Amino acid sequence: MKQQFRTVLLVAATATLAFAQSKQAIFHLEIGDPQRKTRDAKVVLDGVTDTATGEVLSANQLAERLKDTRLLLVGESHTTADFHRVQLRAIRALHEAGRKVMVGLEMFPYTEQKSLDNWVQGLLTEEGFLKLGRWYEFWGYHWDYYRDIFLYCRDNRIPMYGVNTPRAVVTAVRQKGIDKLSDTDKQYVPPNIDVDSGDHHTFFKASFAEDNSMHGNMPDAMLKGMQAAQATWDASMGFNSVKVLRAAPADSVLVVLVGSGHVAYGVGIEHQARQWFDGRITTLIPVPVLDSDEKPVPSVKASYANFIWGIPYEIDSLYPSLGFSTSDSGGVRKVIAVEKDSVAEKSGIKTGDVVLSLDGTNTPDRETWNRIMAGKRWGDTAVIGLKRGDGEVTVRAELRRTQKEKK
Repeated sequence: MKQQFRTVLLVAATATLAFAQSKQAIFHLEIGDPQRKTRDAKVVLDGVTDTATGEVLSANQLAERLKDTRLLLVGESHTTADFHRVQLRAIRALHEAGRKVMVGLEMFPYTEQKSLDNWVQGLLTEEGFLKLGRWYEFWGYHWDYYRDIFLYCRDNRIPMYGVNTPRAVVTAVRQKGIDKLSDTDKQYVPPNIDVDSGDHHTFFKASFAEDNSMHGNMPDAMLKGMQAAQATWDASMGFNSVKVLRAAPADSVLVVLVGSGHVAYGVGIEHQARQWFDGRITTLIPVPVLDSDEKPVPSVKASYANFIWGIPYEIDSLYPSLGFSTSDSGGVRKVIAVEKDSVAEKSGIKTGDVVLSLDGTNTPDRETWNRIMAGKRWGDTAVIGLKRGDGEVTVRAELRRTQKEKK
């Protein structure tokens, strides 16, 4: 299974940037900062490259370079463990350097702050937080990818903030456009959203590889709608992050954990946030030193991020995934895309199927499905009930990784 290491948003609910790791062109776009977009920066395993100078730093040296940063955007691939280790290391380095650290989360909408406050204050157990905070509804990715970060913040009383906007709002933008949002939805988005950035368009379009079976060959109208949704998502997280900073002490730093596609080249959150914030914004993105074809990734465009942290290539995610996306509407979860060579494709799941159950339990919503999947490990079996046409079928999905043949 080829890993898409920087998935930004779920197709089912909003817009998706599906990066093809075997295509390294996404790392070499001449967009972003004019001073860096014509130069390359080395990717060094376990090293942090300052793309402005080319120097390779340690984590502690990175903290010194961030002494004037108020907003630090740290990109992630949601299902790659080393991305989250880098995020924790950056938070810890800043905290140990004496900074007043706060953590912003793509995982939660800003309307759901109470559960995060209760977690940091030690009022919830892990299971209590997952249930009352509705982790598997709002996010869905396995808790253990993020667990060490959340424990560190709780143990050190580092405030955590949801900076996202409700998922349904971004879905409405994708489907109807910003101008046609209801008055209710409009209250959840910033007063101004730039949907016409040329660099953002270049990046967004390049992010869809032609050989990506889930999202390739998309009609222009659909692509435009998804880009508008992406811009709304970026602007909302930027706007909500700035609100957190304005209410915080002047020497504090907000570290936002977010999909790398919201961070790359400064065309996402950073670009949108500049409308409301003139403080220093810094970007940090981990980059695997190999791509999915196990070819070296020696460098990226220097404008890709302010700092690049080289990490190992992870062939498969730590926890299993099926490899299909759904559109959830009115209690109906319809399969809208199936990834090539995925567990879903091999088990016979097809586009247009309606998901009914998992292991005998009805799954009318994301949370129920994600909670059951969180208990799965590679080597397990998932029994999935589907409605196909006028009938119902049951498929057995064997959760097995794909062993690459040696050439």
